[in-house]
Amino acid sequence: MVIRLGLFLLLVIIMACSQKAGLESLPSGPPGFSVLDINVVDPPLIEEYRIQPHDELDVKFFFNPELNEEKLPVRPDGRISLQLAGEVMAAGRTPAELTNQLKVLYNEELKKPELTVIVKSFAQHRVYVDGAVEHPSEVEIRGSLTALQAIASAGGVKDTGQLQEVLIIRRGPKSHPLVFKVDLEDILQGNHKQADIRLAPYDVVYVPQSAIADVNQFVNLYIRKNIPIGFGTFFTLN
Repeated sequence: MVIRLGLFLLLVIIMACSQKAGLESLPSGPPGFSVLDINVVDPPLIEEYRIQPHDELDVKFFFNPELNEEKLPVRPDGRISLQLAGEVMAAGRTPAELTNQLKVLYNEELKKPELTVIVKSFAQHRVYVDGAVEHPSEVEIRGSLTALQAIASAGGVKDTGQLQEVLIIRRGPKSHPLVFKVDLEDILQGNHKQADIRLAPYDVVYVPQSAIADVNQFVNLYIRKNIPIGFGTFFTLN
């Protein structure tokens, strides 16, 4: 067991070093699929940062400074409260997307709603590693964190774990789950068909003990009944 974990950690370190420029170009994947019509896909390229609950935002109006907001907290439900605009969903959007949405909302109130949204501070984000790992647990994201690094932080994979079919469950638009199926065994063996996937806040990394025949059914059941307390609120199945 100790030998297996040691080898796993060594391989993860080697992978991290070999991708040195690495972490800036690791896949992350944009939101896109509802859990009810999932196509399990290879992770696409990294995208712009998406606002998360507990982030703090500055909203700056170029011609209406009286409407400026500083260190505006994103609530746990993902919304922010703004003068004139009221309640607005911010989580899951990029700063540019939220800026465009606010321009549309304020267009009814202002002649020239020129504004920008800045992420002033980032919440302490985490992911959860579950399934056939030694210590299923939350792992804090410090800078960049990949799937293999998260699994290593959870004590490594058990002898029964299937690294060929690891699932990454990610919050997509309107909190609908987006699922990636990743062959981490292939990456550990040095076959660079894909890079180790960079994790996003509140991702769930699930290492199965056997092949999952129906991913849709599994994800539905997992989120409804088995997802860790504190993570289920980030996903919507309706």
